[in-house]
Amino acid sequence: MESRTPAELIKDAVSAVTSETKPDVPGKPGSGTPTVEEPTEPVGPLPPSQEQGQPDTRTPTGAETGAPPTAFGQQGAYLTTAQGARLRDTDHSLKAGPRGPLLMQDHHFREKITHFDHERIPERVVHARGAGAHGVFTSYGTASNLTRAGFLKDKGKETDVFVRFSTVLGSRGSADTVRDTRGFATKFYTDEGTFDLVGNNMPVFFIQDAIKFPDIIHAAKWHPDREIPQAQSAHDTFWDFVSLHTEAQHHTMWNMSDRGIARSYRMMEGFGVHTFRLVNDAGETVLVKFHWKPKLGVHSLVWEEAQIASGVDPDFHRRDLYDSIEAGAYPEWELGLQVFPDNPEETFAGIDLLDPTKIVPEELAPVQPVGKLVLNRTPTNFHAEVEQVAFHLGNLVPGIDVTNDPLLQGRLFSYLDTQLTRLAGPNFHQIPINRPHAPVNDMLRDGFHQQAVHAGVAPYKPNSLDAGNPFPTEENAFVDVPVVVTEAPKVRDLPVSFKDHWTQVRLFWQSMTPIEREHIIRAYTFELGKCYEQAIKERQLQCLANIDPVLCSEVATGLGLPAPAPSIELPEVTPSPALSQIGQEWPGDGRLIGIVVDDTDLDGVAEVREAITAAGMVPLIIAPHGGKVGALTVQRTFATARSIEFDALLLAAAPVPAPDAVPARDEKAGAPRTAAADPRVNLLIDECWRHAKAIGGWGPGAELLQRIGLADTPGVVTGDTAAGVLATVQQLMAAHRVWERFPATVS
Repeated sequence: MESRTPAELIKDAVSAVTSETKPDVPGKPGSGTPTVEEPTEPVGPLPPSQEQGQPDTRTPTGAETGAPPTAFGQQGAYLTTAQGARLRDTDHSLKAGPRGPLLMQDHHFREKITHFDHERIPERVVHARGAGAHGVFTSYGTASNLTRAGFLKDKGKETDVFVRFSTVLGSRGSADTVRDTRGFATKFYTDEGTFDLVGNNMPVFFIQDAIKFPDIIHAAKWHPDREIPQAQSAHDTFWDFVSLHTEAQHHTMWNMSDRGIARSYRMMEGFGVHTFRLVNDAGETVLVKFHWKPKLGVHSLVWEEAQIASGVDPDFHRRDLYDSIEAGAYPEWELGLQVFPDNPEETFAGIDLLDPTKIVPEELAPVQPVGKLVLNRTPTNFHAEVEQVAFHLGNLVPGIDVTNDPLLQGRLFSYLDTQLTRLAGPNFHQIPINRPHAPVNDMLRDGFHQQAVHAGVAPYKPNSLDAGNPFPTEENAFVDVPVVVTEAPKVRDLPVSFKDHWTQVRLFWQSMTPIEREHIIRAYTFELGKCYEQAIKERQLQCLANIDPVLCSEVATGLGLPAPAPSIELPEVTPSPALSQIGQEWPGDGRLIGIVVDDTDLDGVAEVREAITAAGMVPLIIAPHGGKVGALTVQRTFATARSIEFDALLLAAAPVPAPDAVPARDEKAGAPRTAAADPRVNLLIDECWRHAKAIGGWGPGAELLQRIGLADTPGVVTGDTAAGVLATVQQLMAAHRVWERFPATVS
């Protein structure tokens, strides 16, 4: 089969604009084309959409069945009960006459309503809000000297994966773009067993010992009396905890940085957080940290943009992930390793590798690429796949082992324990999305929802009745690395090296560019400004003073409080440029460009659309009304468009107020009718400009930018031709934002 590039796939998805059977942009609900009338001719279940994937059709014990992926779905053209009996009616319950009471014998009603009453399962205590996708991991073979794990060791080896992204604090119905840490959990279905890399988009955590996990989550989630605020840390209990439990200050700084409001799951780094131990074929060991590096770079929203998105499109990240896959702009990451000697101290460059609140700067230990992850299929059923997938740090394969990181050790218990309630018993690994792609013979039996039909009579060892099966083996078996544990008394304590809570958070601050520091100051000021208790604000200001006097002073000014002096001697640090998101250029794959048109000014629009799709990006036509503008299909109207959706904005026209630009009907139109253009177009331009996005215009569009005073500002491009304007806008987009539009006041 001929290989297709992402740009070619996107071009196919958005071409043929006059086609009635093919959507112009991603987001088509389902694989069929509906009719106006209700269908009456029986047909079988429609196939999944082209971009959708399903769990591999394996048995509960990992055997391949050869069945098509649709075998897990509904079968046949006719409505049946759960037992397969065909039904002639599902619109009316069985009654004693048309006006009489329901009859208890109505088995169909009882089955239907009882199942409906139990459709929901408990949401995750943390990471409840998420999205997931299928993909493939391909090994570079560069880790062959480090680990015996085949999916990392063997060059070119492909391994199926399922990845779930998430926020931490909010419930399932919360918004995607809140300020929060994002989960980045990957399930590798290797032929040696399942390996779960359960990480975040930040490399450190709030706590050093797992026994504090209930405390940080209770503090960060909503207040228990009113269950507000939802999915945010801007409240008293969170700041009360982190200002007292100062080991949390490093992770808190990451949360207050732009990393806390990611632009897209596709533009997030991922980190394993903990240090793991790898063992190779010779039995040699090294310590490593896992990193995911996104192909598109690490980018974020600006704060106002994140707030608008929470209301306008709370599914912003989920939609972006699925639309990009549907368009063929497959999200990609490289998996990399920071590698350290496995010395008895388990330290590197004076940094304790077992402390989950610490990083090792990449300048000291470069990230070595070992493979590539591509997400290329969306779920077919969100509940069956994204909600029922169960990750566990104890899902290890030969060649990868854990360390004595006290947070990791606790997670080894907690992640297994939580599934027992959420997925109703110990057999959750038999749910299709969790089934291993390796043979399973585990001697585990019975329990709720047992789906395997085990043969034999002797699920114990040793046995002779089942001919000794299953047999332990040394061949390619998992080995717990025989690490020497230092003789010591039982204590409730942490190493002395864990006690430094300030050096690394200061390192992070010092590594930021001036514009990133401005954003951190704003975040702290906003969050603490939402706290009620003055004592909590003052206590956190003392923490900021111990990080950096400028940071403390600027936040204190915003809060109207005096800035305290540091209570410690500020450590000397060497900045790590790798921690900054700003200063490089990145591909534009999958970026969305809005093109404002009207019914008269269409000069150059068709050519620009073609150029955008050829560059691997998605053009969206924004017009006064739906339907068609000339020969072009409209994807957004002035009423439905909002700036947060677009990475850049092009103006081919200066549209006059449309007939529906009535404030009583659309508040976005609430501006004087003497405005230079439709008020909603002005709002689009204004927001894109405030959010440091590239803006371009030609012809009447350029004249509009001139009239409103933006034509000569940074990142605003005007020209005579659409092609010339687009070329310059693309160059600006490579840096993600036009940061020079707003010079920083701190250095």
